[in-house]
Amino acid sequence: MTTALITHADCLDHVTPDGHPEQVARLEHVLHALAGMPLQRETAPMVEDGDLLRIHPQAHLDQIRKAAPDAGHHQLDADTWMSPGSLTAAYRAAGAVVRAVDMVLGGDVQNAFCAIRPPGHHAEKQTPMGFCLFGNAALAAKIALDKHGLSRVAVVDFDVHHGNGTQDLLWDDARALVITSQQMPLWPGTGAASERGKHGQIVNVPLPPESDGAHMRAAYEAHVFPRLREFAPELIIISAGFDAHQDDPLAQLNWSTEDFRRLTQDLCKIADECAQGRVVSTLEGGYDLQALAASAKAHVEVLMEAGA
Repeated sequence: MTTALITHADCLDHVTPDGHPEQVARLEHVLHALAGMPLQRETAPMVEDGDLLRIHPQAHLDQIRKAAPDAGHHQLDADTWMSPGSLTAAYRAAGAVVRAVDMVLGGDVQNAFCAIRPPGHHAEKQTPMGFCLFGNAALAAKIALDKHGLSRVAVVDFDVHHGNGTQDLLWDDARALVITSQQMPLWPGTGAASERGKHGQIVNVPLPPESDGAHMRAAYEAHVFPRLREFAPELIIISAGFDAHQDDPLAQLNWSTEDFRRLTQDLCKIADECAQGRVVSTLEGGYDLQALAASAKAHVEVLMEAGA
């Protein structure tokens, strides 16, 4: 068994305006950090519309397709832009998570990391937002549940911003435990502990600004790891945002690269206990290029150790 790295050069063709934090260089730095590592490298396919319709209505797909410009940029909201290459990039990003779930549940690899952009955890059912067009992590959950027939899947989102899209897309699904930690207060303003899902299967863990990795670990020990073990997922999906790093410019949490490494180790340990070690991770945020690259490398190194 090994670890798959799933990506595609098309994800570099999603070009945001100059100065935008969700820039092409993010993925370039991640891929450079992972270069030379003994990963099973896979090309992300284009997602099929039939799979996207598991999480988004046809109207949302039509909206994104219509918004794709032939030249220049098209602004979807204050933060979210499309360029001529964005539609294909988004289809590759969603296709990557489908391929990852297929490979992990098919026994081809132990776990997988999707190095993709645009990210996905802010995209709601009919609303692209927060740099995101399609709900990649939620799609991975639905593929595991509906296509592969699993009974219980967990999504763990440690991005510094609340995964409001994943929460929205999986709000009604009792088979999907959604656990998110996020700085609060912070954009998008959702993620209170009182937001619990239709079946009580959503767990929000707000973290105060300027708190550090020790505070995070205490919160995960109290609220996340026990709930994961109780739920006993058959697959763990990680929304791997690295913008809680102390060097990140968009938020005020103070995690270190080693905090991401240790958290990944803890999640892989629970996956070993409950899910035959099966983990699918997909890249979300992280906007200091050096911190992003170092943290993503540490994250993938742990996946490789777990998959060895």
